[in-house]
Amino acid sequence: MGIKAKLSMGVACAALGLSLIGGGTYAYFHDAVETNNTFAAGTLDLSVKPSTIIDVNNLKPGDWMNRTFVLKNEGSLPIKSVNLLTDYTVIDAKGDNTEDMGKYIRVNFLKNLDKDGILDGDENVIASATLDELKGEAPDAVKNYLRNILHLLDGEDSGLKVGDSDKMYVQFEFVDNHKDQNQFQGDSVKLKWTFDAQQTEGEAR
Repeated sequence: MGIKAKLSMGVACAALGLSLIGGGTYAYFHDAVETNNTFAAGTLDLSVKPSTIIDVNNLKPGDWMNRTFVLKNEGSLPIKSVNLLTDYTVIDAKGDNTEDMGKYIRVNFLKNLDKDGILDGDENVIASATLDELKGEAPDAVKNYLRNILHLLDGEDSGLKVGDSDKMYVQFEFVDNHKDQNQFQGDSVKLKWTFDAQQTEGEAR
C-alpha cells in the first residue's frame, strides 16, 4: 500500500473515530418531567360594621356619646395591626369661628373589648384625645397594649387572625370649656376614620 493510500486510510479512520466519539456524547438514558407551579397572593380584607360609627345632631357642650362597632378580618391573611387614621372637616355655618371645633370633640376613650383582659379595667385604652390631637397620630386598634406571657388573663393577642373580629367601644364628648362657645352653634364636624390594616411579617413557606 502506497503512502498516499495509507494517509487516506488514516484520515478516514480518524474521521470515523471522531464521529463515533461525537455520536457517543448523545448516547445516554434520558427522562424529563414537567412541573406546573403557582404563586398566588393572599388578600387583606378588613371590614368595619357599621360603616357609620356615629351620626348625631343637636349637640351642646358637655354632651357625650357611647358607640360600639366591629372590626373583622374577612381576608385570607392574618392582620398584624390596624392603624387608626383621623381626618375631619369643620362646617362653619355662620362663618364666625375663631377656633377649631375639632379641638372640642374629644375621644374620651377608644377600647378594644376583645383585647381587654379580666383584670385590665380601663388601662388598655387605644386612644384618648381630641380629634385635633388624633389627627397627628395612628394608634393600633387591634393591639393589646398590656399583653405579656406572664399575664394569661390579659385578653387576646394583638392582631386579627383570619375570620376573627374585635368589638370596639368608643366614647365621644363635646367638651364644655365653661366659657362662651356660641361660635359653634349650628356648626358640625365631619369625622373620617380610616382603619388601615397591615400584613404580618414575611416567613418561609
